Amino acid sequence: MQLPFDIAPPLEKPRRLHHVLLAGGILAYRLVRAKRCTLGLSVAGEGIEVRAPRRATLSDIDAFIREKERWIRKRLAGPRRVPFIWQAGARLPWLGRMLTLVLRDGETWLSEDELGLGLGLADGANLRERALEWMRGEARAFFQERVAELSRPLGLRVSGVGLSDARTRWGSCSTNGRLLLNWRLMLLPPRLIDYVVAHELAHLRELNHSPRFWAVVATLYPDHRSARRELNALAHTLPEL
Repeated sequence: MQLPFDIAPPLEKPRRLHHVLLAGGILAYRLVRAKRCTLGLSVAGEGIEVRAPRRATLSDIDAFIREKERWIRKRLAGPRRVPFIWQAGARLPWLGRMLTLVLRDGETWLSEDELGLGLGLADGANLRERALEWMRGEARAFFQERVAELSRPLGLRVSGVGLSDARTRWGSCSTNGRLLLNWRLMLLPPRLIDYVVAHELAHLRELNHSPRFWAVVATLYPDHRSARRELNALAHTLPEL
């Protein structure tokens, strides 16, 4: 018997599926080896993906998935992220508002409700490439400004701010004080970006999630509990870019 877990990957990303036997049946998933320390699991519009350290064994990965079976079932039963269709007229969430993609000769430009990419009659692949390049540039500048602003009250020292393309994490903080923030945060309202920034900045004081850590978060972002709930709820509704 196969569960509804068995979701085929997209055609543009051919990759051999792995399988694990769970209590309710067989789960098919994509396995991505990466330079990381922990296992990660994502359920999105294109299926199930496990990201694992290069040293992790398949037995370790299977055990991890079995522990997450209930969570996987819950995610599959709820709203699923769907692939974004890159074409003129498509609607893209951006910093708390919706932008309409416009194709027009000239430079890339942004108005209150439109994003013009200056591609003329470009195909979807070129449109996506140009849009993501613009989005990452905007994200880098926006994140640097928010990190500088939110770190100021506690005098926190940040060694650098970079972009992350992670599928399962909004941000991270290294032991040398460098922050990585997921560029997809730009699809969310600014207040939720500030919460993620505050969360990572708090790790400069506490590299854990102890009560002391959350006390630092509360100092930087007092309404962090409601922001965390809203972030978790909205994350599942974002398009898969």
